[in-house]
Amino acid sequence: MKVLIIEDDAAIAANLYDYLQNRGFDVDVAGSGTAGLRFAIAEPWDAILLDLALPGIDGLTLCRKLRDEAHRDTPVLMLTARDTLDDKLEGFGHGADDYLVKPFSLKEVGARLDALIKRYRGQVTRQELRCAGVRFDLATLTVERAGRALKLQPKCLHLLRILMQSPHRVLGRAELEEQVWGAELPDSDTLRAHIYTLRKALTQPGEKELIQTVHGLGYRFIAGDDDAT
Repeated sequence: MKVLIIEDDAAIAANLYDYLQNRGFDVDVAGSGTAGLRFAIAEPWDAILLDLALPGIDGLTLCRKLRDEAHRDTPVLMLTARDTLDDKLEGFGHGADDYLVKPFSLKEVGARLDALIKRYRGQVTRQELRCAGVRFDLATLTVERAGRALKLQPKCLHLLRILMQSPHRVLGRAELEEQVWGAELPDSDTLRAHIYTLRKALTQPGEKELIQTVHGLGYRFIAGDDDAT
């Protein structure tokens, strides 16, 4: 997933960049409103983190131009020190999707980004995932591969859902551990053990391996280019 950070404070931009990159996002940074608007229009993004007090073009004007002139509906999370209700209403009125007041938690930024992107992609109300012959019914938490029912532990179900919702995307260890175990992070071998169990349940002899280890980075679910729904 691609995220654009438009922030002129180098320290804040660097912290956001490192955190999101470690979570597996493809991240770019613009240090001014002028450059940010140009980047935002030049290519598609899954989300934009937008500061308000920017040189060149302020964040409110940038967001309005993105919506009214460029006709882009990319999710925008505004980051600002302005914390009054009127400030927030002004941000939403200029086209922001969400609003976060500085100083903020990086984990909260990540959680809000996840929610915005899922809603943008239509994944909030989706009841079924299909990838590479695997069918995951999110309502009943049942999983099948090639018509074969699979028995999975709750943590493995959680891992599989996360991986299938972003096929081909490399998901870092820290991101997976945070999403599955929350604040009670497991020891270093727990994630690896659950991935092994999940692979064993998914794959019979002669079947394609679906979960790939990307050494030094994390894991990803491999699906055909056209079969992820």
